[in-house]
Amino acid sequence: MMLSEDKISHLTHVLLKQLMAHDLIDLIEDESDVRREIKRTIVSELKVGEEIDEIVRKKLQSFSKKLIEGSPEWEVMYRKIFREEEIKRGRASG
Repeated sequence: MMLSEDKISHLTHVLLKQLMAHDLIDLIEDESDVRREIKRTIVSELKVGEEIDEIVRKKLQSFSKKLIEGSPEWEVMYRKIFREEEIKRGRASG
């Protein structure tokens, strides 16, 4: 996972605090339950991102022309394929 448990926990507190401070939500559940759901959502999205990253890297490795990771060409192809995978999963609009 790209973020530690502590960082994710911190993000959930900051996010909930800001949503409440700007009157963007009205809590009908306990704050800890809402933070737990925010955390679950963040972790789930990070896992999807990691799955997409794995798929993209496998696709790049399968090219007949071997790309060097970190090269400008590799970076462009990585972003392009990553975006395509996000669209396939409904994470981004086409």
